[in-house]
Amino acid sequence: MLKTGKPLRWRRLSLTGDDRHLLIPLDHSVSDGPVAPAGQWENLLRELVAGGADGIIVHKGRARTLAPDLLRNCALVVHLSASTACSADVDAKVLVGDVEEAVALGADAVSVHVNIGSDTEGRQLADLGAVARSCDTWGMPLIAMVYPRGPRIENPHDPVLLAHVVNVAADLGADMVKTTVALPLDRMAEVVAHSPIPVLAAGGPPDGSDLIEYGTAVMAAGCRGLAVGRRIFSSPNPASLVSRLAAVVHGHADDDLRDHMNMTTHTPYSTIVAGVA
Repeated sequence: MLKTGKPLRWRRLSLTGDDRHLLIPLDHSVSDGPVAPAGQWENLLRELVAGGADGIIVHKGRARTLAPDLLRNCALVVHLSASTACSADVDAKVLVGDVEEAVALGADAVSVHVNIGSDTEGRQLADLGAVARSCDTWGMPLIAMVYPRGPRIENPHDPVLLAHVVNVAADLGADMVKTTVALPLDRMAEVVAHSPIPVLAAGGPPDGSDLIEYGTAVMAAGCRGLAVGRRIFSSPNPASLVSRLAAVVHGHADDDLRDHMNMTTHTPYSTIVAGVA
């Protein structure tokens, strides 16, 4: 008999059950500004789900607006940290939600952001530890977004530093860690080899090069998945890009994924953006 709901929620973070994950962070609306116009938000989400995203990451207020059917084939991760681009210290993340709120929202996981090397690193580490304790109490998977970022960081892509960063996440109680990538990309294998928990590669290639090639490289290095936001939601065809990335992450054809999900039809986000719908 299960003593906690964490394994059940964890299973919902991978559509195919292969313990690989394509997560789409959409928390940028707090940090940087709107992800999409309000009238186009739901269609963007449906494009992401139709493409095969395993989960979306949003703040608690945005989670309250989600249509129930949207989460039938997509996990919900509620992000608990925030800062804005207008702050005196953009690296100073603070908690703006808690695990109990995420439980009430039906979340499958929560995420917390920590910037190692920032001026407020100590408080952020304490917050991560406290959230991890709550996650154990409530049976909630915890994704730690831990980055080497701040005035004390010379090279955020240093594999030795990143190996330290992912172990911080593991030692403070995270179930999975999202972090930046080592450069060159094949050195990400060193980071993964030192991590006792699954590693998600964050964002797209730092040089703005091909996202599919980037995904292929980090998966080959042993990462358990990708967490890509801006490069996807700013794409003219998010569903197509998500579908191609899902094939990279899960190793199956796009048509197989669509059959597996049995999604209903809807107006494409790209059509609405173009002003046709």
